[in-house]
Amino acid sequence: MLHEFSYIEPGSLSELLEFLAKYGPESAVFSGGTDLLISIRAGLEKPVYVVDLKKVPELQELNFGSKSGLSIGAAVNVNRVVEHEAVQSHYRILEIAGRELATFQLRNRATVIGNIVTASPCGDMSSPLLCLDAEVELLSASGSRSMLLKEFITGVKKTQIKPEEIVSKITVPTTFMDAAGGYEKLKRIKGHDLGVVAVTMIKTKKTMRVAVSSAAPTPVLLPDFVLDTPVAEIQKVAQAAISPIDDVRCTKEYRRFMVDIYIRRLLEEVQHERGAA
Repeated sequence: MLHEFSYIEPGSLSELLEFLAKYGPESAVFSGGTDLLISIRAGLEKPVYVVDLKKVPELQELNFGSKSGLSIGAAVNVNRVVEHEAVQSHYRILEIAGRELATFQLRNRATVIGNIVTASPCGDMSSPLLCLDAEVELLSASGSRSMLLKEFITGVKKTQIKPEEIVSKITVPTTFMDAAGGYEKLKRIKGHDLGVVAVTMIKTKKTMRVAVSSAAPTPVLLPDFVLDTPVAEIQKVAQAAISPIDDVRCTKEYRRFMVDIYIRRLLEEVQHERGAA
C-alpha cells in the first residue's frame, strides 16, 4: 500500500515558505514527482505532507538575459528548457543532455531542479550544469542564499538544502554562453535509461571543461584545460578524480574504460565546432 500523506498545493510563494517554516521537517517538496513518488512507493520516504510547487507563479519562470544569463525556476519542466530558444542558441549542451533524460512524456513532468535536488550521481542535468558554472538559489521564510552547484551536491542523495528551504531557481551565467559541447551517456538498453556513466565536455575560445557523472558519489567537475591539452592528459586527470563502484548495472573497471572512450570521442567532436564564448 502506498504511504498515506496530506497533499499541499500553495498558490503563492509566501504561503509555500510559511508552510515549510512550520512543517518543513515533515514535508517532501514535489515539483515533478518522477523520483519522489517512486521513493514513497518503495518506502524510502514517508512524508506527512507532500508540498506541490507547480501552482506558485514565480517558480514557473524561465528567463534569459544577455547579461544575467539563464534562470530556471523550480517548477520548470525539462521539455520547456530544451525547447527554449535561448537554450538552443546559447546553451546547447543543456538541450543535448536534457533530451537524454527519460522520455518526452516524463520530461513534461520532470523538472531540471528536481533532477538536481535528487542528487543522484547519474542525473543527466548535473554534469552539463557543472560545466556551465550554474548557481542555485535556496529560499526560505527567513531569506535566501546562493551557492555554486558544485558546492550544493555533497553526496549520494545529499545536498545542502535545509528542511525549511526550497531551491527556487538555478542560474546559468553568461561565462560559458555559446560554448560548443557534447554529452556521452552509457545505458544498459537502447533508448531511454539511467546513465551507467556519462561525460560532458564544453569548449570556448580559451578553455575546455569536463564533468563526469555516475563515477563517484557526486558528479565530478574536472579542473579547466587549455585548448591544446592532449587527450591522454585529460583522461589521466579524470581517472584520478573519479571513484567508480561495482553495482548491478556495471563494473568499476568498465566505467573507467568508458570515461576514457567518451573523453576521446568528445574531444574529437568539439575540436570541429566553434566555441564563441
